[in-house]
Amino acid sequence: MRHLARRAFALAFPLALGLLPGAALAEYPERPIRMVVPYAAGGGADSAARIVGQQLSNALGQQVIIDNRAGAGGIVGADNVAKAQPDGYTILFDASAFATNAALRKLPYDPRRDLIPLSLVVIAPNILVVPPKAAYASVAALIEEAKKNPGKMTYASAGAGSASHLAGEALNDAAKLDITHVPYRGGAPALNDLMADRVSLYFGNTASTLGHVQGGTVKAIAIGSPKRSKLLPDVPTLAESGLPGFESQEWNGVFVPKGTPPAIAERLAGEIAKAVAMPEIRAKLEGLGLEPVGSKPEEFAAFVEAETARAAAIAKARNVKVD
Repeated sequence: MRHLARRAFALAFPLALGLLPGAALAEYPERPIRMVVPYAAGGGADSAARIVGQQLSNALGQQVIIDNRAGAGGIVGADNVAKAQPDGYTILFDASAFATNAALRKLPYDPRRDLIPLSLVVIAPNILVVPPKAAYASVAALIEEAKKNPGKMTYASAGAGSASHLAGEALNDAAKLDITHVPYRGGAPALNDLMADRVSLYFGNTASTLGHVQGGTVKAIAIGSPKRSKLLPDVPTLAESGLPGFESQEWNGVFVPKGTPPAIAERLAGEIAKAVAMPEIRAKLEGLGLEPVGSKPEEFAAFVEAETARAAAIAKARNVKVD
């Protein structure tokens, strides 16, 4: 009898072990997934997250719940995910602030150690815009005007340490200018003062600025993407405009906590890339002024590293400090 019991246990034990991890992964997800957006509801990142999140819900068969955790320029929400259980049920939908925060701020988490990049979702190139009646209608003319009047021209930003702040300092560095930084609490007030001709220029991403360009309330003189955007095909890149290698763009991408099972991370990355490739999803994202991407985890990881290095280089060259 004891021999039979031991034999039954010996057969059952490996079977049970086999069921645990395999079954857990095969059944994922068994409950709703929380997608943390570390910015306010209604903004560009939130809008993109809701489009992608809805398609993920359809593909995974479980609701993807958007959890807006705004604060400290994206740090509060990212920290929440970095410290979450790494089980695939908490994911982060972050923006380019993820890289600039890593380069400029003291963080309560380690971006490289605590979070795994899954997929680059969209890119929103920054458009260099000026007041509609500005005399300088090209980058060359703007640079000439700035050199004639050192310290008198101003550039607006959405806040210290923002992508628009670093873009303005990158312009100062690349063209050897002395254009004064004027920080605002967000892109909307910065654009309002640009339209009123209270500041000289602003780098605004396509999601927030394209409508103003098309409506004629601001004038686009260059774009920060590596090549011309199909959203503004007649607007030259900054590289074309005499500043070789100059890039300035904002983006959204998805991360998970370190320790998330590889099979779950791979499945999420694959489903996100599939979602972004769908014509109806692409159309919705492009309607927001965003350029859909969708990438593999290793590609996104390399992209984040490059963006962080770029931000750090600008900060060092221009002595940018935010803490």
